[in-house]
Amino acid sequence: MYINPHHLQQQVRQWLEEDVGPGDVTCEATVPAELQGKAILHSKAEGIFAGIPVLTAVFHEVDPTLMVNSFIQDGSRISNGTIIAEVFGNVHAILKAERVALNIVQRLSGIASKTNRLAEKAKSRNPQVRLVDTRKTTPGLRMLEKYAVRVGGGSNHRYGLFDAVLIKDNHIKAAGGLCEAVWMARKTVPHTMMIEVEVENLEQVSEALESKADIIMFDNMPIEMMRQAVAMIGKAAVTEASGGISIANIAEVAAIGVDVISMGSLTYSVEALDISLDLYAKKPVYS
Repeated sequence: MYINPHHLQQQVRQWLEEDVGPGDVTCEATVPAELQGKAILHSKAEGIFAGIPVLTAVFHEVDPTLMVNSFIQDGSRISNGTIIAEVFGNVHAILKAERVALNIVQRLSGIASKTNRLAEKAKSRNPQVRLVDTRKTTPGLRMLEKYAVRVGGGSNHRYGLFDAVLIKDNHIKAAGGLCEAVWMARKTVPHTMMIEVEVENLEQVSEALESKADIIMFDNMPIEMMRQAVAMIGKAAVTEASGGISIANIAEVAAIGVDVISMGSLTYSVEALDISLDLYAKKPVYS
C-alpha cells in the first residue's frame, strides 16, 4: 500500500498554503509563541482508520521537531474513544496542522470504512471477488483515495487514462463498432496492456468475446442478464460488474460469479469518519 512521499509532500504544502497562508492570526494573537503541549487524536465513530503517513507528514511539514506517536496502524478497526496518535511540541505548530490533518484522515478513513463494509458483504457470497474503485476521485487526491480503498480491503482499477485501455460506449460509437474499437486498440497498445470493453447487453457480450477483449465490464446490467453473461464468457475473459451497485445488492451481484465489482461511490460518495484532536498545554504564566 504505497504512497509516493515526494507527491505527498507537494500536496501537504499546497493544503497548508491554502489553510494557513502567511500565518495563523488567532494563534499569534492568543497563544504564547514558545508554549509547548500535547495533542491527542481520537475517534468519535466506528470504522477503519487510514492515513497515518499523511497525518505524520502534515505535522512534520509545519514543524519537523513535532513528535508524532501513533498507536494504531492503517487498516485498524477503531471505535468511539480509540486513541489514534499523540503529538508533542510547539502548540502553534500543532494548531496550524490540526485542521488539514483531520480533514484528510477523516476522508481517507471514511473511504476505507465504506470499502471494508462493501468488500465484506461481497466476499461473504464470493470469497474470490475483488471490489475495486474507479477514476471518480477528488481532483488532486487520487493517490490517497485509492490508497484508502486498499487499506479498506479493496483493490484499484486503472489509475488514469494512461495505464489501461477501457473502451466505453462513446469510444465504440467513434470507432464504428465494438469489435473495431478492440481491434484498433490491439494494434496500437503494448502487448502487456490489458484491453477492457464496456457492454450493455448480451449482443455486445458476444461481440466482446469475438474481439477477444481481456476484460468485459457489465455496465448497469440487470442481475439476470449478468448471470447469463457470466455463463457465456466462462474463463474467456475477466468479468466485471459496474453501475447500480450498493450495499443492498452487492452480495447478490457477487454471487453471480463475477471476478470484479467496480464502484465509483467508494471515493466520490463518502461520509467522513469523525476524528477529533484535543490539546493539553500548561497554562501560561503572565507577569
